[in-house]
Amino acid sequence: MTLGLNLDDKKAVVAEVSAELADAQAVIVAEYRGLEVGQITALRAQARNSGVYLRVLKNTLVRRAVAGTSFEGLAAHMVGPLIYGISKDPVAPAKVMQDFAKTNDKLVIRGGAMPNYVMDAAGVKALASMPSREELLATLLGTMQAPVTKFVQTLNEVPGKFVRTVAALRDSKETA
Repeated sequence: MTLGLNLDDKKAVVAEVSAELADAQAVIVAEYRGLEVGQITALRAQARNSGVYLRVLKNTLVRRAVAGTSFEGLAAHMVGPLIYGISKDPVAPAKVMQDFAKTNDKLVIRGGAMPNYVMDAAGVKALASMPSREELLATLLGTMQAPVTKFVQTLNEVPGKFVRTVAALRDSKETA
């Protein structure tokens, strides 16, 4: 917890969060009241694997960090004990927290924000249902490779057909 921090520690936390927000494409906030330490540790592990910065922070410090940024509108959702998920991938923090909330009803998503756009809990749920950046890139790559693969198959078919035709002519002349 960040309770009892001295002024220098508070400034360091605000600077750290500001640095994360500088590159962020999404911030998701959720109330974690009632979660056990082991559950929060599991959530942090999932977040780390997805490249999400996840931290329990004092709301007053985060309000200072978001002031003057494109996430400033999120301050209205900063009430109660909150855990913050921040990421460069706009879908990742929503997915991690939404997936965790499905099995742990004590984690309640309060809202989120993308640059200059604030979402409620329903908006975060909709964002979590979208494919991630990696999934979209894989789909795009598959779509781009399909015509190339078909073209190569067609090119290979021309000499193969020619060879089969010559072989058929040879066989017919041998039998005749």
